[in-house]
Amino acid sequence: MMSIEEGDQVRRGQSAIALLYGIVLCLLLLTQLSSSAAAEDVWKGVGRVVAIGDVHGDYEQFIAALRSAKLIDSKENWSGEKTHLVQTGDILDRGPDSRKVMELLMKLEKESRRAGGWVHFLIGNHEAVNIYGDLRYVSPGEFAAFRDSNSEKARDELYKKHLEQIKSSSLPESVPVFDDAFQKKWESEHPLGYAEHRRELGPTGKYGKWIRSHNAVIKIDNTLFLHGGIGPKYVDWSVRQINERVREELEDFTKLPGGLVMDGEGPLWYRGLDQEDEMALELHVKSVLQNHQAESIVIGHTPTEGAILPRFGGKVLLIDVGLSRVFDSRPRMACLLIENDKPCALHRGEKLELPSNSDSDLLRYLRQAAARDPSPSSLEKRIVEVEARVAVPAHK
Repeated sequence: MMSIEEGDQVRRGQSAIALLYGIVLCLLLLTQLSSSAAAEDVWKGVGRVVAIGDVHGDYEQFIAALRSAKLIDSKENWSGEKTHLVQTGDILDRGPDSRKVMELLMKLEKESRRAGGWVHFLIGNHEAVNIYGDLRYVSPGEFAAFRDSNSEKARDELYKKHLEQIKSSSLPESVPVFDDAFQKKWESEHPLGYAEHRRELGPTGKYGKWIRSHNAVIKIDNTLFLHGGIGPKYVDWSVRQINERVREELEDFTKLPGGLVMDGEGPLWYRGLDQEDEMALELHVKSVLQNHQAESIVIGHTPTEGAILPRFGGKVLLIDVGLSRVFDSRPRMACLLIENDKPCALHRGEKLELPSNSDSDLLRYLRQAAARDPSPSSLEKRIVEVEARVAVPAHK
């Protein structure tokens, strides 16, 4: 018969084995979770993709674009079923309603997943600058959207910290006079809502954490999606490398100088695919596509005249149509639709075949798009330019 001491030893041994088994199981689960999370920047077998470019705080225009693509219903709930929505960054700045756009995207992320779809919000340069504190483009309306009943107190506390910082970092003879004029000037630069804006977009804030949890670039089937583009310096970087580096730098600001996030050739700022000569960059675009085993690149960042436009023979698609009314009082409305890997424009809810390389086909497309715009269309100037190149009179 086993003694009490022997029984205790057996039980301790069994507990140790159970504990070891639990640790091993947890490690396996963590490995599976990390690998599955790491894999979520590449998707395959997606039948329908809608891509929307820069929003810049125009909530109403964003809602209109989503409805034109049948992604939300009249109550702003997800109705896109298994569609993947890609928003290519720059929902912040310029307009007043960035906070409402973020809240909507957070809601749609959950609703779309339950329906078998997906919402991909990508980090743009304006998300990045707000994270690390460059607030040149924040509109008064954006600060006001964060204002609440405690804003006066929050600003007072921020002002006191500002004074303490000046005193601690300045020589006694260089400390300014902290009079009413000094305070009023500071308050004019830090309106009510400013303190809350910085807190919520900071390292532990709701929106700061949400933004940093996202990717800067993703691939869906044969298409690469990102905000700005991939410059020659980063032609060999993988999707995973780019995303990990962007998140790393936005978590640790000491890594920003000389890094990827602030680089003009990086994915958040590069404009070469929008603006530079196509012949000069033809080999570069080919190299990017080969590296990522993709057939096309979809980017925002630089506004077109109001329509989805292809470059490099359709290998690059420009989808920032200047949606926000801060750019043009005439509302623009277009997004990209990809069905079974075939792209087309969804211009005010109507499918339009994208133009080929010829100016005559571009003219056909621009006229079709302009005919659906309220008059006068923002595309009219571009139409006149193309008409002059092909020497075809305008159809009146």
